Amino acid sequence: MKRILVPVDFSPEAESAAKIAASIARKTGSEIFLVHMLELPVTTIDPAEMNTISSEPQIIYFMKLAHEKFDKFKKLPFLKGLRVIETIQFQHAFSGIIAESEKNKIDLIVMGSQGASGLQEMFIGSNTEKVVRRSHVPVLVIKQGTEEFTVKDMIFASDFNKESKSTFHRVINFAKLFDAKIHLLYINTIHNFNTTKNIESRMALFMDDFDFINYTTNIYNDISIEKGILSYARDIDADLIALNTHGRSGLSQLFNGSIGQELANHALRPVITFKL
Repeated sequence: MKRILVPVDFSPEAESAAKIAASIARKTGSEIFLVHMLELPVTTIDPAEMNTISSEPQIIYFMKLAHEKFDKFKKLPFLKGLRVIETIQFQHAFSGIIAESEKNKIDLIVMGSQGASGLQEMFIGSNTEKVVRRSHVPVLVIKQGTEEFTVKDMIFASDFNKESKSTFHRVINFAKLFDAKIHLLYINTIHNFNTTKNIESRMALFMDDFDFINYTTNIYNDISIEKGILSYARDIDADLIALNTHGRSGLSQLFNGSIGQELANHALRPVITFKL
């Protein structure tokens, strides 16, 4: 991991994401790429005249404001001593983030989110969900107010089929950065019930191809996959939830339930996604 991308809108959530990115960068010797998508009034830019953008007084004004904010943002103490590269783009947020990620060969995207309504509202229908769906590199979603990023207990929630194996080596590598224990988690629901024996056999077969011993296997019964993940994360006070995602459907098929406010508060923990 050598290049980390952080989308920045200068919000407290973006600052939290940058702080965590800085923590990871110090562990890995990574560069940090900060990207800001400049949203301008619709009447400001004529798409047919984008090549003359620098001649527009309004554009120059907005660019100057953005660079001033970046100058202040880059002076935050947690970025001191790190190589930080800033970019301002005129694109829709999610497409611009993906474009910057591909152009700069990014290894990890770190994004901020309030996550006030649990995993479903953290992702579904948001720019974050769109980035998760399209990104070919892991996406780490951080809540506002996260001060430190230490990972001792990391959940990997999956159905442990063959397809999920394709990204698990990246989950292991991420866990090794922090010497974290991975808690393999299968959520058993009434609508997709499986026997304990079958699940244990599937998990054992899943791990056969990996030389990794710092893990536990866990079967958790709940009324939905989302609620089961959040409940188990609360029960063990997990530091991070790791998930596989499909580009064609994002997270919409995985998280389809609703949860109460009390449980949703426990969803305010980092989530990292790996695209299958």
